[in-house]
Amino acid sequence: MPEEKYTRCPGCHTVFRVTPQQLAMREGQVRCGHCKTVFDGNAELISLAPQAQPQNRDDAFDEAAQGPPTVTLRNAQALHPVRQDAAEHPEAEEEPEEDISEIAYEERFAWTKPNKPRRSSSVFYGVAIPLLVVTLVAQLVFHYRDAVAARWPASKPALVGACDLAGCAIKPLRDLAMQFLSIDASDLQADPAHKGLLVLTANVRSHAGWAVAFPYLEFTLTDTNSTTVVRRVLAPADYAGALDLAKGIPPDGEIPIKLFIDASATTQAGYYLYMFYP
Repeated sequence: MPEEKYTRCPGCHTVFRVTPQQLAMREGQVRCGHCKTVFDGNAELISLAPQAQPQNRDDAFDEAAQGPPTVTLRNAQALHPVRQDAAEHPEAEEEPEEDISEIAYEERFAWTKPNKPRRSSSVFYGVAIPLLVVTLVAQLVFHYRDAVAARWPASKPALVGACDLAGCAIKPLRDLAMQFLSIDASDLQADPAHKGLLVLTANVRSHAGWAVAFPYLEFTLTDTNSTTVVRRVLAPADYAGALDLAKGIPPDGEIPIKLFIDASATTQAGYYLYMFYP
């Protein structure tokens, strides 16, 4: 911690607490913050240490003649440095310059003062935040565009138009958990007119309130021990016929399936039929 010294204003006898760094500025020329007197702080340095009483009372130090040492003890904040020309012309200085010691004192002993927000920053955030929110919503809508179009059909024309510009497409939703799709009344029979030919019939039903993408079908033939004899994966194009795959299975719709399977090279006793999405 810098050594503290004390100097006294010759005008009002107010004592100030100062540091060597402060006295080094302007060659010690300072101005009293109480009576505005300009004086040499180095020349007016005093000590507040107790003085020993002299033996000869006639030669006693007359403290009263020097003025009271500490009527009000002021710190360095009340002592202002002056310009070089103020010592010669004190009347020329009306307003004090910025006190560097005062700033240093505040930095050492005061909490950081929060800066007032600038108007330009407020305007920037006022525009940027809504823009970011709109951008985020737009990204979510783009990512889940199929779900939005399926559950809110009124939005589909706008989404289709946006996809035309962005190079994307609106597709029917996939029922990955198979909550809305089921296979009803499937059957496998031998074709009486063609030896070794099997006829597979089934109905794929949708219970959703929106269009659902056509699933893939996995058809498996098994022997008497339920061991797989042959397995085949059927894409929507293999069983949907002339139906428009891009539109999907309509809400609460049903798709009839009829397939001819050549099983002349196998011996089978049963079958499995599953739906899935790749």
